Amino acid sequence: MSPPLSVVADNSTAKNKTVSTGDLSERIRRLQAEAKNLAREHVRALEAAIIEVERLSSEISDGGDAYPAGVRELSRRIAEDCEMKVQTLEAISSRN
Repeated sequence: MSPPLSVVADNSTAKNKTVSTGDLSERIRRLQAEAKNLAREHVRALEAAIIEVERLSSEISDGGDAYPAGVRELSRRIAEDCEMKVQTLEAISSRN
């Protein structure tokens, strides 16, 4: 069993130190810009993953009798859907 939690003082900043509004607003702008950049990277990673799923699905749908007919058909539909989803993501991302 873990010990009970208790409140601990935050000693990470000096007690008498004040931060000006200008410093805070600049820090906020930097953090917002960093968050937007990270979000763009995350969306690009999602696009890349969907493109990989599309590639694999296309390979399976074109795989002939090695794959069951139902798997080939489902893979074909997944590949088509992936293509549309990537295009949608790219269109939305280009607006920002």
